[in-house]
Parts: sequence; C-alpha cells; structure tokens
Amino acid sequence: MKATELRELALQELEQKVRESRDELFNARVKHATGQLEDTAKLNRLRRDIARVETVILEKREATK
Repeated sequence: MKATELRELALQELEQKVRESRDELFNARVKHATGQLEDTAKLNRLRRDIARVETVILEKREATK
C-alpha cells in the first residue's frame, strides 16, 4: 500500500493495519524457518509496509500536537 493511500486512513485504522501486518510477518517468519515459505521476498515487503504505516502514524500524531 502506498503512503498516499495510508495518509487517507484514520489513526485507528492505521494501528489495526500495523497489528495485522505484524501478525502476518510473524507467520511468514515461522513458515520461512520451517521451509514452507515460497515467496521469501514477502518478508522484506512486510517489513517495509510496517515501517511505512508506522511513519504515517508518527506524522499524524505530530500533526495533532
């Protein structure tokens, strides 16, 4: 998801998206460790998506101060 799309979401939706992405990353890491993950690039994509969402959350929190 692009940062411009993320900026349109509410803070609660962004926090929910981070939780879901972290869960998905955990599951992908477990699959990778057991050799069941076929798309290893998914790990990097998830990490970057989480960082992108957290950046937008910080921007929104700074804007409300």
